[in-house]
Amino acid sequence: MNKIPRRIVTGEKDGKSVIIEDLQVENAVEHFPGLIISDVWNTQTTPASLHCETRIPNTGFPQTPKNGTYFRYVVIPPDQDLGIEWKKNEPHPMMHKTPTLDYIVILSGELYLIMEEGETLLKPGDIVIQRGTNHAWSNRSDEPCIQLAVLIDADGQR
Repeated sequence: MNKIPRRIVTGEKDGKSVIIEDLQVENAVEHFPGLIISDVWNTQTTPASLHCETRIPNTGFPQTPKNGTYFRYVVIPPDQDLGIEWKKNEPHPMMHKTPTLDYIVILSGELYLIMEEGETLLKPGDIVIQRGTNHAWSNRSDEPCIQLAVLIDADGQR
């Protein structure tokens, strides 16, 4: 699987459906060695506009627009390649939370989802519904893990 995805965008021209863009995602950023985040698409409102895209700078931390969405392709390298050392009974150094509802699909490799209490191993085809909780990712294998994530603006209430 490629570390930088190809993005195909459809549209209309002269009343016919056409492919208006077919290229590698332009704003793939390597935030840490091997940790590549490609921001594929975002929407600014709900319902979403079918006519335009407003690009958002790729800072690593999602800037999900109010009432919008963010679509990401993420390559997570093995922990050893990132230099992450985590001691049991201590918070994971990459623990974080976002004010979003996230749909995450593991495409290849494996990855641990670490919560404040407990963890689970994710494999290709597994889907995580991340509801604005504190979490971290840990790749304890020798291969990168690739995931797709759709982050949806949320109100923070559960």
